[in-house]
Amino acid sequence: MTILLAPMEGLLDHDLREVLTRVPGIDRCVSEFIRVTDQVLPARVFLRICPELGRGGRTRSGVPVRPQLLGSDPACLADNAAVLATLNPPGIDLNFGCPAKVVNRHGGGAMLLDDPEGLTRIVAAVRRAVPAHIPVSAKMRLGTDDDARAVECAQALADGGAAEIVVHARTRAQGYRPPAHWSRIADLRAAVTVPLVANGEIWSVEDAQACREASGCHALMIGRGQVADPSLALRLAQGSDALLDNATLGELLHHYWAQVSQRVEPRHRAGRIKQWLNFLRRRYPQAEQAYQALRAHNDGRHFGQALAQWFPLTGGHEAAVAPR
Repeated sequence: MTILLAPMEGLLDHDLREVLTRVPGIDRCVSEFIRVTDQVLPARVFLRICPELGRGGRTRSGVPVRPQLLGSDPACLADNAAVLATLNPPGIDLNFGCPAKVVNRHGGGAMLLDDPEGLTRIVAAVRRAVPAHIPVSAKMRLGTDDDARAVECAQALADGGAAEIVVHARTRAQGYRPPAHWSRIADLRAAVTVPLVANGEIWSVEDAQACREASGCHALMIGRGQVADPSLALRLAQGSDALLDNATLGELLHHYWAQVSQRVEPRHRAGRIKQWLNFLRRRYPQAEQAYQALRAHNDGRHFGQALAQWFPLTGGHEAAVAPR
């Protein structure tokens, strides 16, 4: 089974990718989208959003990261992809799935699924603009208001030259509301020859198994499920039911705090940790207790000390999450 870590705008940035990939099991990551409008971005913009490009396109644990482009103009996307290619990424991903209104208002993300011919033009332009050894992949939803053109869209992406297609098994209108319609991905698999990756509503080992059976996909992309349970990809790889122990989870939280403290303004630091704790409390009772105790704590300079009251730094579990 191949496990991809999903992009999550506003949450799963390079700091959290760095921490989550310290636990084995994730085979590849995709960055948050890099928005392309009407100009060619300088290399520093790509490096800011995907700093892994500065070390061979990999996290410190060695997991490759594909930067993702979002836009609607084939020529401008191609020009930006050409610049991005000079940074030698392990691949370039194209976003046709974002349901955010601010993105959709400008004709980007999932709104492009109303124009399958436009999908082909975009992928083909980007494919022509980058060297052949750099794969170009795409992420789509099942459609905008309904899934009537889902197969047509998948075929359009494949016709444009996409080497792989991630399918979030919901429409734009469905957002992130359960359920995800995994069985619909099987229809797309029957219509295209490129590999498909199933995505959406995978929170547990049981969800992953059900998704694979319904979609027929060997590869899965997980996002919120991995944020809520950093052991999920590892458990999928090993067929295990064991969650991380509190000491190991604490090491991850403190490592994340160290990352955030280096890059984030003090007034925003506590919010970043509490945002992750809010996900973790779905699976980890200690995280629930910490979240309830710290939710009103906003001192960004001393939040790490408060966190240590719930997850003491022991130093004895570093090997369990050491970079590969």
